[in-house]
Amino acid sequence: MLALPDAYRDSGQNESDQLFETIARDLGESGYSVNPGALPADLANGLAQQCRDMGMTLFDPAGIGREQDHHLNGFVRSDEICWMTGESDVGQAWLSWAADLQAYLNRRLFLGLFSFESHYAHYAPGDFYKRHLDAFRGQANRVLSLVVYLNPGWQPDQGGELVLYRDAQDRDGLKVTPALGTVVAFLSEEFPHEVLPAARHRYSIAGWFRVNGSDSQRVDPPR
Repeated sequence: MLALPDAYRDSGQNESDQLFETIARDLGESGYSVNPGALPADLANGLAQQCRDMGMTLFDPAGIGREQDHHLNGFVRSDEICWMTGESDVGQAWLSWAADLQAYLNRRLFLGLFSFESHYAHYAPGDFYKRHLDAFRGQANRVLSLVVYLNPGWQPDQGGELVLYRDAQDRDGLKVTPALGTVVAFLSEEFPHEVLPAARHRYSIAGWFRVNGSDSQRVDPPR
């Protein structure tokens, strides 16, 4: 999937460094990484609490497409989102953690990740997001997708799994339970995926690392 350097050395890794290394190795070997309960507990609990304290008035119906192509489509997805700006302490801690991951992966895999955007996502019981890609091949926009789940005590029979398909022909997929602190990363152009309906309210963070696609006519990523 990705070319790894011939030699790589790291020492004194803390909890997040160990997770970052696991993600880097998984991306290099298979293009995706699933890590149950791996987000540092204080950060996971703080994000989960903030997400529930925000109130539904701060969430907007999620659309599909980007910029001028953005539109609502209830047939494809029915969730709600709230973009994260880092205005709160826990929001800033999240963006700092993501920036550390970005720097680590750039050193480790030479991905050239330039910017990061993320939002909270709320799926009410029965909500879904049908099979899709986060980026289209060759457009050089979103390179790496990142998902973190914020649901304490999630039970397997409550549904709401992320289904990650290995390619366009895969019809079975890998199911990921949206339990608190689970971290999923995958190459945005490579892996179709969907979110199955759940029996209870389901919260997560979805984020994307992008490369710099700016030219003389436009700024990308947009500010």
